[in-house]
Amino acid sequence: MQVVFTEDQAQFKRVVHRFFDTHSTTTAVRGLSETETGFDPLVWAQLSETLGLSGTHLSEEYGGHGFGPVELGIILEEMGRTLYCGPFFSSAVMAGYALERFADEAAKIERLPQIADGSIRATLVLDDLNHPSQVGRLIQANEAGALTGSAPIVLDGCTAEDFIIVARNGAGLGLYALPRLSEGVTAVAQESIDMTRKVARVTLQSAKATKIGDVTSQDLNRFWDLTSVALAHEMIGGAARLLDETVEYTKGRYQFGRPIGSFQALKHRCADLLMSLEFAKAATHYAGFCLAASDAETIYPSMAKAMAADCFMEMARAAIQLRGGIGFTWENDTHLWFKRAKCDEVLLGAPHRHRARMIDILQEAKDVA
Repeated sequence: MQVVFTEDQAQFKRVVHRFFDTHSTTTAVRGLSETETGFDPLVWAQLSETLGLSGTHLSEEYGGHGFGPVELGIILEEMGRTLYCGPFFSSAVMAGYALERFADEAAKIERLPQIADGSIRATLVLDDLNHPSQVGRLIQANEAGALTGSAPIVLDGCTAEDFIIVARNGAGLGLYALPRLSEGVTAVAQESIDMTRKVARVTLQSAKATKIGDVTSQDLNRFWDLTSVALAHEMIGGAARLLDETVEYTKGRYQFGRPIGSFQALKHRCADLLMSLEFAKAATHYAGFCLAASDAETIYPSMAKAMAADCFMEMARAAIQLRGGIGFTWENDTHLWFKRAKCDEVLLGAPHRHRARMIDILQEAKDVA
């Protein structure tokens, strides 16, 4: 199994790094976070059409580029590092993976190429984003395919063109699709502490949808693994950016005639933060390599999500503290990453839920053995 990046992957990382350094500056992030849509269509077009990033992880037979979780992780690390504002995670990652894992062949052929080239921005509507076992409690589908219920948190729910919805139909779960502007669909923007990622509450009232697949428990858990590892990559990218900028700040901030970074207590604190980041990064990269190598259920995706979330929050708190009074101000950029860290911490399940999920997986494996 692969354990380090190949030369091609390292080169790919450099290309993606340059792109987001150019197009996702903090000035751009602040400006986009104040808009209703929350993204720049021109940058989205360059990202998806020119670079082809939105189809990186999708199968070639459905219009993607045939790579996998490792290459997707490289993209998301750079997005987390620069706080990219756009529908990549909602459309390419969540909706893309849901279609690839749950949809029937006809729906894959019709919809995945549009996700891969970015011509359609979709989002996945799940009525619970805490644990796969809780999905399907709030949205119901009748025999005619009419959906009723609500999803409290939907990423980019007010700007996506298509909704891909998981709903309960009888004893099982089905995958449904409908345009956001369909009759019986209401999407209301919700306030979030992270202004760089727009969320909405979606309500369905006898909304007529097209059934495009079935969702099994095994596939839903696999989907959770894939998206959790993708989100973990985003978090370690953000944590790495915070650490780099905090260390630079301690070198340039003088107290008692010396840079505060020369004080032993701050050296030790920064060293501890580096170790936390390296452990989380190692767990996240390993989880990505495992997903790329095997379709088997493992504990590593949940381990990566839990460790990355803890690391990102620890780094964000320390970044504010080590900047002293200026770290709490609106003018300082640190709060942007702090708010992303706080929201990512609970998205797709808080750390304690993922640790509980790891225990459940280990217990199931023990029972089978």
